[in-house]
Amino acid sequence: MNEKLSRPQFNQMDTTEKQTLMESLAARYDMTFLGLHTFDRWDQSCTTGIFEKDGRKFVFVPGDTVTLGWERFAVGLNQESREELEYLFREWEMEPQNPEEMIRESMAPVRQAAIGPMLVGRELEELCWEPVALDDPRLRPEWLEEFRQFALTGRDSLTLVGHARFERDGDGWQAALYHRMDYSDFRSQLQKQGLSLPTADEWAYLCGGGCRTLFPWGDGLDYSMRLHWFEDMDEDENRPYDMEEPNFFGLSIAYDPYMREVVQADRLTTCGGDGGCNICGGLGPFLGFLPCSPHCKPEVQEDNELNGDYDFYRPIIRLENYD
Repeated sequence: MNEKLSRPQFNQMDTTEKQTLMESLAARYDMTFLGLHTFDRWDQSCTTGIFEKDGRKFVFVPGDTVTLGWERFAVGLNQESREELEYLFREWEMEPQNPEEMIRESMAPVRQAAIGPMLVGRELEELCWEPVALDDPRLRPEWLEEFRQFALTGRDSLTLVGHARFERDGDGWQAALYHRMDYSDFRSQLQKQGLSLPTADEWAYLCGGGCRTLFPWGDGLDYSMRLHWFEDMDEDENRPYDMEEPNFFGLSIAYDPYMREVVQADRLTTCGGDGGCNICGGLGPFLGFLPCSPHCKPEVQEDNELNGDYDFYRPIIRLENYD
């Protein structure tokens, strides 16, 4: 790894040096350099470059050698999370369990990983859906009729599973067609664009930055956060979900357990969510968000067909040969 692109050295560079380095990266990868920005969150910080290409925003993430995986609390489970688990054990008439042992079963083993520098997509992107006009001839008459009936209800989103989707967009509607997609075919498409997916280890670094706590902010859930699926939306509709806000690398990552992030592997593998299984199972916020931990075991899916309702992706460019 080029020393300048490793996190310890990169963080010590002054603004002029970083500016020059970022401009050279933009030229090399045919991107627009939008400027330097400091991301400071959860006791980690990085002043880095933001880029744009083909409508996507990327951020430069320096490489590092970090410890990943989890086997015990670094600080200890906070009182609120402990009480939530104890309540669940009673509700489900389970024998009281050691929370550390129970959580360890879901976590990947502790390991050292050398992570290379990357340009990383700041936002998760959809799979399988193609936005289309409402008069697109591929939208079947029976789908449009169902949509017309639905539009009268005043609700905002209709999904005809495996076929089409209609979402309210201001005063109008946005339609989308569903295309079945195979994991290996999708990776080939990305490769032709000069893009890749992060590996599970790279994803864990992008999410946790090498943190040794269960979550980037600590060992328990922070109940002062505004969390997807556990907020009364009427209270403050415009307040953003805390976990969706950019992390210390400037990434919006691991904020919604329903959204599985596809990573690079031999078979379709996902991180950062379980498709909402724990939440649907009534397991509450702590266990509901446990799959969003950077240390959670990657989930190898049963087949290689991507699921456009639950699977999402984050494009990256590895800077392997940068000198």
